[in-house]
Amino acid sequence: MILVLGLSHHTAPVTLRERFAFAEARVPATLAQLRESGLVDEAVILSTCNRVELYVSTSLEPRQAFEELHQFLIHLHDYRDPISDEIYKLSEPNSVEHLFKVASGLDSMVLGETEILGQLKKAYDLALQHNHTGSRLNKAFQRAFNVAKQIRTETNIQRGATSVAAVAVELAEKIFSSLEERHVMVIGAGDTSEKAARALLSRGAKSVLVSNRSYDRAEALAKELGGRAVSFDAWAEEFRKIDIVISSTSAPHYIIDRTKLGPMMTLRGNEPLLLIDIAVPRDIDPEVNYLDNVYLYNVDDLQAIASDYLKQRKDELTKCEAIIRDKTQGLLGARRPDRVASESRPAFGHE
Repeated sequence: MILVLGLSHHTAPVTLRERFAFAEARVPATLAQLRESGLVDEAVILSTCNRVELYVSTSLEPRQAFEELHQFLIHLHDYRDPISDEIYKLSEPNSVEHLFKVASGLDSMVLGETEILGQLKKAYDLALQHNHTGSRLNKAFQRAFNVAKQIRTETNIQRGATSVAAVAVELAEKIFSSLEERHVMVIGAGDTSEKAARALLSRGAKSVLVSNRSYDRAEALAKELGGRAVSFDAWAEEFRKIDIVISSTSAPHYIIDRTKLGPMMTLRGNEPLLLIDIAVPRDIDPEVNYLDNVYLYNVDDLQAIASDYLKQRKDELTKCEAIIRDKTQGLLGARRPDRVASESRPAFGHE
């Protein structure tokens, strides 16, 4: 049976999600530990800025499996505070429907966004390469990718801005009215940062600086974007002429805090500075909000803007859900196990 256990922006704030986030380098060992425990036969871990989810195939009775998976996650992250409602637990057929919705961007903050599909494929490939998937999850994930493609081609659910990066740019335009003559710095040269940089340039940003722990990666991206690379240890010197910072690194701790930012704001004459932190764990200490003319937004703050797009797309949900129900039934056949009494389900909505 395929089960899903996790927490997302629907059920938990970023302050909690960041406690359970997985660095990519840690995932293979965690999958091995999970399977060696005998709890599951197959497993995939999906960890993004908006969700942490375990997709597993197990022969255990769902109630027992959920209880042990819950404890596994808690102990793994050494989390000692009470937590229950924030974690959802889905068994078939809801687990498979959830996978299809996630792949299709229907469970995302930005309804219909496409970035999550790439993240899901990467999570699946990582588990596959380390031999932690088998026939059940292989078939389910391949079907999920096909469903996402069908929904993208047969519905209008992805009309308009369809990524967290795009929504971040919309926010920048609302703060500054226009991006012309605005100087941007992107900290972290990953996929999300690259999309944000491209979107900012397309909206008229005057220049883009790229900083990353790997200078070669920053230089390659900066060259591609027509921008300039900055050493990770020297980016603070550039704040004098920066208007917007989009930060999305994999650092386990804050890279910008009030103590560091305060003197830099003085050097730049306290001109308005927009900070968009789309990293989980967060890159920027919330304390910087207490500095004059500093405006900090994290991934949860983007939800309000995403809600505007939800109104444009909700008419397509019925069509998308019908496709997903049909494909779920096709994968599972006539077998429809009863939901366990402890099963909880995240609110359907908008990553």
